[in-house]
Amino acid sequence: MWLNTGDGERAIGQYPGASEEEALAYFTRKYEDLLAQVALLEQRIELGHVSPADARSQAERLTGTVREANALGDLAALITRLDALGPVIEQRKEAAESARQEERARALESRTALVEEAEALAAVDPERLPWKTSGDRLRELFEDWRRQQRESRLDKRTEDELWKRFSHARTTFDRKRRQHFSALDEQRGLARAAKEALVAEAEALATSTDWAETATAFRDLMGRWKSAGRAARKDDDALWSRFRAAQDTFFGARNAASAEADAKLQDNLVAKEALLAEAEALLPVTDARAARTALRDLHERWEAAGRVPRADLGRLEQRLRAVEHAVRDAEQERWTRSNPQARARAEDAVRQLESTLAALHAQLDKARAAGNARKVSEAEQAIEAREQWLEQARRALHDFGG
Repeated sequence: MWLNTGDGERAIGQYPGASEEEALAYFTRKYEDLLAQVALLEQRIELGHVSPADARSQAERLTGTVREANALGDLAALITRLDALGPVIEQRKEAAESARQEERARALESRTALVEEAEALAAVDPERLPWKTSGDRLRELFEDWRRQQRESRLDKRTEDELWKRFSHARTTFDRKRRQHFSALDEQRGLARAAKEALVAEAEALATSTDWAETATAFRDLMGRWKSAGRAARKDDDALWSRFRAAQDTFFGARNAASAEADAKLQDNLVAKEALLAEAEALLPVTDARAARTALRDLHERWEAAGRVPRADLGRLEQRLRAVEHAVRDAEQERWTRSNPQARARAEDAVRQLESTLAALHAQLDKARAAGNARKVSEAEQAIEAREQWLEQARRALHDFGG
């Protein structure tokens, strides 16, 4: 079997014992197999199912196979199609390289962002961002780093440099956190020791019956407790429970003693209630001197009545002070009315106004006689004003009994 080529005829094989049609079919099928391989390679390159390097290798291999193929068909056309794949493969290679560069750039940007956030967390003040929140976020960043490292690799030098920074940030954060909690443990230890001493003082005072002095001591202990700082929660709660129990023991005993004392003072309360009723009967004050005498006697009996329950003390004293103020006001008013200097000033004011009015009436008569309307009007206005003043002055004099 011979194949016509551009360079002439080339023997492609023999098929003994077969007819011409069978021989032609056999060598044609071999060509069709090559044609299918070329078409498949073209399709895979078009769809991007093969890397540029593999595509070039397959194209070169297939080109050699086609050149030497013992097949019946247009092998030159297959060679032309295979040669045409070269520029396509080169374009795919350039596109793949560009995509790889872009992927590396994105990976570098993403990996750098992880590093910078880790460094920021290592430098942040724990007052602004709690340790737990920072630690949780650092763990998330580490998982992101591992995931991105699996998905995309950077060049070894860049990868090593970024990992060194990321690892240093984690190490710095862990060191600062250990230092913080070590200092915190020390502070809590000091607070626990201080509060244990305060609890011991409180428990020693719990059974005291020196009510006033011990209550003051407990107030001082409470102030020192607040300034001692916080121990560990479990220790702090246990110490506070003991401290509170000592307080409750003392103040419970004091309240019981006060209640017992108040019960003994009920008779005094009844007596002072009766004295208050007697004092309030002086109101309103009509005779300041008699009211003062009665109030002086009431004061003596009030003191003699003795102490009353603390809960009633303010109420009783407020009612008594109201009576005292009323009597004092009445005395002040009485003194004002009996003041000879004030009375003399009131009498002098009345006399001056009466004299002035007499003169004004004379001026009015004279103006009317002269027919001077302007002066008549002025005199009438002046008389009207002085008469009002005179009325006020007479009322003031009347208050003095004049």
